Amino acid sequence: MDRSLYDFGLVGLGVMGRNFILNVADNGFTAFGHDLDGDKVSALVTEGGNPSRINASTEVQTFVNSLSIPRKIMLLVPAGKIVDAAIESVLPHLDLGDIIIDGGNSLFTDTNRRESYLHSKGIRFFGAGVSGGAKGARFGPSIMPGGSKEAYQEVQPIFEAVAAKYKGEPCVAYLGPKSAGNYVKMVHNGIEYGLMQLTSEIYDILKRMGNYSTVDLQRIFSEWNKGRLQSFLVEITADILNKEDDKGDGYLVDKILDKAKQKGTGKWTSQNAMDLGVPIPSIDIAVSMREISALKEERIQANTLYSHSPIETITIGEIEKIAEEALYFAFIITYAQGLYQLAEASKEYAYNLNLSTVAKIWRAGCIIRAGLLEDISQAFSKNDKLSNILLDPNFVDKIESTVGSARELVLLGIKNGIPLPGLTNSLTYFDAFTSNKLPLNLIQAQRDYFGSHTYERTDMEGVFHTEWESQK
Repeated sequence: MDRSLYDFGLVGLGVMGRNFILNVADNGFTAFGHDLDGDKVSALVTEGGNPSRINASTEVQTFVNSLSIPRKIMLLVPAGKIVDAAIESVLPHLDLGDIIIDGGNSLFTDTNRRESYLHSKGIRFFGAGVSGGAKGARFGPSIMPGGSKEAYQEVQPIFEAVAAKYKGEPCVAYLGPKSAGNYVKMVHNGIEYGLMQLTSEIYDILKRMGNYSTVDLQRIFSEWNKGRLQSFLVEITADILNKEDDKGDGYLVDKILDKAKQKGTGKWTSQNAMDLGVPIPSIDIAVSMREISALKEERIQANTLYSHSPIETITIGEIEKIAEEALYFAFIITYAQGLYQLAEASKEYAYNLNLSTVAKIWRAGCIIRAGLLEDISQAFSKNDKLSNILLDPNFVDKIESTVGSARELVLLGIKNGIPLPGLTNSLTYFDAFTSNKLPLNLIQAQRDYFGSHTYERTDMEGVFHTEWESQK
């Protein structure tokens, strides 16, 4: 092989792309980047330092011709039409057997379409979710590849070198055929939405009912991160609460507008869960709350139209303990919902996912990394037929010891008009999931009444229909 050629190519030298390709070069591989923006190309070459180790070009043909055969080209560009455009730009210059990897947050159905299209062109293609943000891309992300296993094996040494490590084990593994990688990343992001919503709710009720200062809250989240709530999101919450405002007095978080944006992956998770018939209410409401937050003008107007009773305060220390237990409970429930969606999607789309492996590669590098994932991985490892961690004896104990605090906090929120939709939906999901009888018998009767949709009975086999009006 010509050693003057580069091991790995990357299209898209934005923050994520630049950091990822620098990570590749730092781990013993040569890398060549491509972007139409000359400033981004120059910035990479300057930061890379050694052109024989890392280089870049605005010319697509120069880029492709600089790579060793089979070419391994990763795309780190925004999801949608830009991915298709990037594929079409390199395609005329490729040889049979070359590899294209979509490392963005592409919708899984787009990944299936692209794989089929490129297969017809003799090009190997797979999607690989990458989580960890800019810092993760630079120093070790969690990587979720799926698609052509043969193509992945060509890239495996590079991915294992650049991925985050958990006790020395790379946080990357081949997950399954077709769009398995992008699908797992999509659900990862849905879980992320849920955990972020829950964290914000606990922050809110501590502040409003416990009268905790921002300094107090920083201490609380920092302490929680040393215990069973250890996680990236709790860790960064403590950091955020500690950041002073460089444009004024006080802390920056208190000056940030309460309108949250989204890029679509949480919505896709909810939409697909609906298609599969999988309940994920903690994730659904997290998506809805971002949409409600966008109604800032209407919320301000509504606030003036309705009376608000004074919020009672609760003894400091007592609410802190309740909040920790409630957040731990709701974190478990949110992971349970997302992983159950993966279990059902694996059956529907023939991904053959190993949920223990999925949890393992989330233990470091990614946004939803948490100490809890080690227990989750072990639960699925012990029982490969397990579909929901709420059925694992170890998690029964965790839930039983914390669900009471979740109930107490939800009651406090309702009584005081403090919205806790993520926590409330998590509790409702748990109560419904663990109930051996729900009032849906009435709904089935209603459906049969107005639409002759039939029903089943508890005391005999068969499908039945009743002429309800004739009984009047």
